Amino acid sequence: MHEFKLPDMSCGHCLKAVTEALKGADERAEVQVRLEQKTVQVESQLSRDQLAEVLTEAGYPPA
Repeated sequence: MHEFKLPDMSCGHCLKAVTEALKGADERAEVQVRLEQKTVQVESQLSRDQLAEVLTEAGYPPA
């Protein structure tokens, strides 16, 4: 499981965008977003670097 801090994530729209981006890259990914903590936990076949790239391309670069 990988955890990322996403300082730019601030609302429900952000939560949906992050989830959709991760699921788009790996449809089997397990995604748990904690909006208040601005974190996302991802269980995926993709590497940490690949997941970070997906998040960055979606507009939510990990800190």
